[in-house]
Amino acid sequence: MAICRSVFLHSPLLHHPPQPQVLSKPTFFSPNYPPKFSKFTKLPLLHQNPKPHNTTISSLGCTSSASSSMESPPEGYRKNVGICLISPSKKIFAASRLDMPNAWQMPQGGIDENEDPKVAVIRELKEETGVSSAEVLAEAPSWLAYDFPPEVREKLKHQWGSDWKGQAQKWFLLKFTGNEEEINLLGDGSEKPEFGKWSWMSPEQIIDLAVDFKKPVYKEVLAVFAPYFQ
Repeated sequence: MAICRSVFLHSPLLHHPPQPQVLSKPTFFSPNYPPKFSKFTKLPLLHQNPKPHNTTISSLGCTSSASSSMESPPEGYRKNVGICLISPSKKIFAASRLDMPNAWQMPQGGIDENEDPKVAVIRELKEETGVSSAEVLAEAPSWLAYDFPPEVREKLKHQWGSDWKGQAQKWFLLKFTGNEEEINLLGDGSEKPEFGKWSWMSPEQIIDLAVDFKKPVYKEVLAVFAPYFQ
């Protein structure tokens, strides 16, 4: 796919965002300069392994909310899937937003009307990262919701044409099973690109570099999936 944005025409050794002092420095990659890595065995995308025992999500406070008994997302929140994609070395995929270069996040995206979240997570992963070689390992047992800050809510109200309080997310853990040349932040071409750089990170780095209003949800998600990071 031809590169059409000047933001991608840089060296693969990009400027690093501030890093936690106690953590090792992640390596950042540009979408049009994928490094050469060893290949991994491709596994079926829809394969799902059993989750470890005692995997639960506790309720969140402040501007985020969750319930282990919640079978549907709360009213007034946009339904969304969250994607925790891990490498064979147990690092987590994160990317910086084009509209907020210092904000790093795990992939996520809206669930279409009547769409199964398990279908949405596969679609969104490919749309945002170009990745189709992944294996579903686990699904968070409940929905997690976060509120938009007022300025974000107002911006998205005009962008989406709907006024949502925030997003209610169903999170999935997937293992990347392809080679890293497959990762393309232009996505599959069906949607406008959202990200400028990507990196494999530790859970601590993911939380540290996330925007403040997403941090509580990220802490809960990574606690749920923690057995898979060992």
